[in-house]
Amino acid sequence: MLGFLSAILAGAAMSVQGVMNTRLGEKVGTLETNAFVQLIGFLLALLIAIFFGKGNIRLLPQAPWYAWLGGVLAPVITLTVMWAIGSLTPTVAISAILLSQLTVAALIDVFGWLGAEKMPFSWEKWVGVALMVGGVILMKIKT
Repeated sequence: MLGFLSAILAGAAMSVQGVMNTRLGEKVGTLETNAFVQLIGFLLALLIAIFFGKGNIRLLPQAPWYAWLGGVLAPVITLTVMWAIGSLTPTVAISAILLSQLTVAALIDVFGWLGAEKMPFSWEKWVGVALMVGGVILMKIKT
């Protein structure tokens, strides 16, 4: 249950953040907004880790090399979400983003990329992905 609630909260937060960042980018610039958002996010994450963290930062060197690249993706994600929302509508952009996330997640499951456990992806699940493709097309047609 916590997983579903977390996913719902993450989805809502990502949609709201994308629109907020896009509006700020219209005023101060996309790259400047990205830098500002990453700085604020870093400072908040640092404070949360300092006061509530239970992990062990000394174990960072034991993580696989590719695990270190997640931070590199953060500004890429922020920029591309802003560009997508700015050139589409929030609904169409987020629909396409969700489709992309689901497709890549399915590939990660099927092939066990990035250390994930291999999980079969049944034809029924691929039908679900195809239905999402149709949904994105319908969202775009209506705009």
